[in-house]
Amino acid sequence: MPTVILVRHGRSTANATGVLAGRLPGVHLDESGVAQAAAVGERLAGVCLSAAVTSPLERCRETCREITSRQAEPLRATTDRLLSECDYGEWQGRPLKDLAKEKLWKTVQAQPSAATFPGGESMRAMQDRAVAAVRRHDARVAAEHGEDAVWLAVSHGDVIKSILADALGTHLDLFQRIHVDPASVSIVRYTEARPFVVGTNTHAGDLSWLTPPKKARRRSSRAARADAEVGGGAGPDTMTGAQPATP
Repeated sequence: MPTVILVRHGRSTANATGVLAGRLPGVHLDESGVAQAAAVGERLAGVCLSAAVTSPLERCRETCREITSRQAEPLRATTDRLLSECDYGEWQGRPLKDLAKEKLWKTVQAQPSAATFPGGESMRAMQDRAVAAVRRHDARVAAEHGEDAVWLAVSHGDVIKSILADALGTHLDLFQRIHVDPASVSIVRYTEARPFVVGTNTHAGDLSWLTPPKKARRRSSRAARADAEVGGGAGPDTMTGAQPATP
């Protein structure tokens, strides 16, 4: 069961000016966004990433580049349009303060599963294609790099929120309860039994413990590793990076 690290892009020029960028070209990280992405790269420098996948939009590719450039071994990222921003259609490029006056805004807040953006896609379609993409990449990483692999997916706020909602077993209509800041790190581990949400919207802390030392890796059955530990378990040894043995 590989671990996927979900990273939202750093602050963009559109974020800084209160504009809904959507899929408009030419939206880059601003100075703060570059610094945020670099900080994520430092957090993940001790994690041996097996793969990196990013939304094709510039702000995500720039964030991904800041992260992968700090890996000990060269890592070439691939792009996947299924991890791209929600297609906000006629809403993109407009100030958020103006969009908040639209009738659809209330639907997006209270019942996003019923929201379809004019000239764009529905939030349900966004979630469906994003979850399918993450699960497909996760299965590929497992097949190519093994069950202990850790990989990176760089995407957008609403997209990551929808992936987390699915992993938590939360209806899309409740996904606005999940917060995903620019350059935040969320962590999910998929298993045959269920997904495990390891972390959401984190901003600080070394994450090297996600890659256990080779000597600590065990050959255990998928079924055993998919079980939740009663009582919560001991957690990772953040001093050595080793995961406790599965009983």
